[in-house]
Amino acid sequence: MRRDLGGGYELDDDRARIDAAAVHRYLAEESYWARGRPYADVELLVREAARVVGLYHDGRQVGFCRAARCAPGLFYLADVYVLPEHRGRGLGVELVREMVEHGPLAGRSWLLHTEDAHGLYRRFGFAEPGPRLLERVAPVPSRSASQPSASG
Repeated sequence: MRRDLGGGYELDDDRARIDAAAVHRYLAEESYWARGRPYADVELLVREAARVVGLYHDGRQVGFCRAARCAPGLFYLADVYVLPEHRGRGLGVELVREMVEHGPLAGRSWLLHTEDAHGLYRRFGFAEPGPRLLERVAPVPSRSASQPSASG
């Protein structure tokens, strides 16, 4: 799939076209959810994703999202971003629309974690979980647990 959005913008789900270094740079340095994520993890997540969609402006990657398979028919929408200088043009809407409403994963069930852009995701049917959904978040390691002791 390759879709022209006009103004030099396009969406593409060609995994080989994803600029892993650009995705890593944004996720590890600018995002609130993946700050410090190692480059090798980004490469693995892109390679093993059920689907990736890149957003490009004049050939340069300026946005991204990926889908992780949780179970047959259930996917997790992750690492959605548009670089700040390209926001405000509806590009995030098109990025999410392409992932959840078009292509091979259209019509499936989706999960998502986010601290922002709730209005964007509600447009695509995402809502607060009901009483059946529970979450177990990995604990943040204490500083002393991750530091070697003075005695070695």
